[in-house]
Amino acid sequence: MTTTEVRVLAAGSALPGPPVDNAALADRFRMDASWQQWVDVFIGTRSRHLAVDLASGEVRSSLAELAASAATRALDNAGVAPGEVDVMVLGTATPDRLMPATVNTVADLLGIDGIPTYQLQSGCTGAVAALDIGRQLLLTGEHRTALVLGGDVCAKHFDPDIDLKSLSPAELVNVVLFGDGAGAAVLTTEPVDGAPVLRRVLNRLVGLGRAPGQVVDWYGQARRASDGPALSEDYKAIEELVPVMAVEVLEELLTSLGWQDTDVDYLLPPQLSGTMTARIVKDLGLPAAEEVTCVVEIANIGNAAPFVQLERTLPELAPGDRAVGIAIESSKWIKAGFALERD
Repeated sequence: MTTTEVRVLAAGSALPGPPVDNAALADRFRMDASWQQWVDVFIGTRSRHLAVDLASGEVRSSLAELAASAATRALDNAGVAPGEVDVMVLGTATPDRLMPATVNTVADLLGIDGIPTYQLQSGCTGAVAALDIGRQLLLTGEHRTALVLGGDVCAKHFDPDIDLKSLSPAELVNVVLFGDGAGAAVLTTEPVDGAPVLRRVLNRLVGLGRAPGQVVDWYGQARRASDGPALSEDYKAIEELVPVMAVEVLEELLTSLGWQDTDVDYLLPPQLSGTMTARIVKDLGLPAAEEVTCVVEIANIGNAAPFVQLERTLPELAPGDRAVGIAIESSKWIKAGFALERD
């Protein structure tokens, strides 16, 4: 038996600790006012939440703990018990460990067992990939309720004692660009009144012949003495390519659904940085869409961002409203997006 519609019942999110604004970040790393001004203007992000306390080095939250909190919130919002979940999918670039898979630790924290679980390794499009896999599994008719999750804990890469003045721009940008968090959404094949239909999900690799825009390395025992940075970013390539790819995603989604740009009521744009997101929104040029952005106050939280946006959007959707979400992954270049419609 197969079904033709998958609906998004609810979403939830979780952020660790209190917000850390740019002034606090500058003070912690002993940077002057000009550096803080550079963050304010060039990055355009005011604050972020971190899973590591920068003053003490204490780890506040693991990704699994954040994801379990986000999932609990999403399930509560959906009125679904953990025991009713038929399948789980997690997208992340920063799992807690290589093994056990973080998705299985989350399931354990939620008291879920005896179901298929999947973990996807990806940057900012991992959340959309999780939606895609969850949707496809539900469309087979073998499952009724999917819990899809996304999140990242980037603070694990922070060295609180590092001299930021010694870093190259490719390394420095990562100190201010990212925050930590997790999100979740509950999908169903049930015809629940008021729950929007997930009309389309796009998830496509477009990195053939393109150099990575971001590299996050993992050093085992054999490479612990490596002199190379664990994390670096080609921000100029990202500035050049991400807006173009975002427009391509929008055009493909609209064309495949037969929608016009004036049909989109809510836009969930890529949450790269405050400055870049503003530029992307302008390039997308949706005249009637309300922008749903969280990056300015909570920074780039990777795979958690689309779920934070969904959590804010779903309660606002009126009958007939349409929403489009877009995400771009720069490590090996993936363009992704999804479209929702409340009938």
